[in-house]
Amino acid sequence: MVHYPDPILRRKAAEIQVNDQVRAVTRRMIELMHQEEGIGLAAPQVGLPWRLFVTFVPPSEKRVAGAEPLQADERPMVYINPVIVEPGGDLVPLEEGCLSLPDIRGVVNRPDSVTIRALDEHGNKIERRASGLLARCWQHELDHLDGVLILDRMTQIYRMKNRSAVRDLEAEWDAAHGG
Repeated sequence: MVHYPDPILRRKAAEIQVNDQVRAVTRRMIELMHQEEGIGLAAPQVGLPWRLFVTFVPPSEKRVAGAEPLQADERPMVYINPVIVEPGGDLVPLEEGCLSLPDIRGVVNRPDSVTIRALDEHGNKIERRASGLLARCWQHELDHLDGVLILDRMTQIYRMKNRSAVRDLEAEWDAAHGG
């Protein structure tokens, strides 16, 4: 798992072709996502500059207190060269975390529903529409493919609240990389 401030997290990822290597990587990413108890994982988070992410928002995550049921994945899903083609709904503030930013959480405003186009792990074109947590997950993971982190999107108050944790991650990075 790649942690902030690794430079790969700030690079725009490149489109890829679907092949056996990509399929093997997606299987490993799904395993790692489950192991880390995440609902999404993008290729840059595992050190690969590829436009690829995986998600699994299980049915148990479908409800938010007092809200209507949200869409969920029936199984782990793979999105290769994804594009959001139709953001929709209201901007909704919700707290997010990130596997590449341990111990950092903050409120991020995102459209409540989106339509995504991508290739699956077999190279088939897919188009899906979701709302709620699954739509938020897609947007969060797609941000990773463009070098954007929740630190860039969270509200100012949460940037301030997380300043110390960010400095700690930067110090850990410097110590590990001779900085």
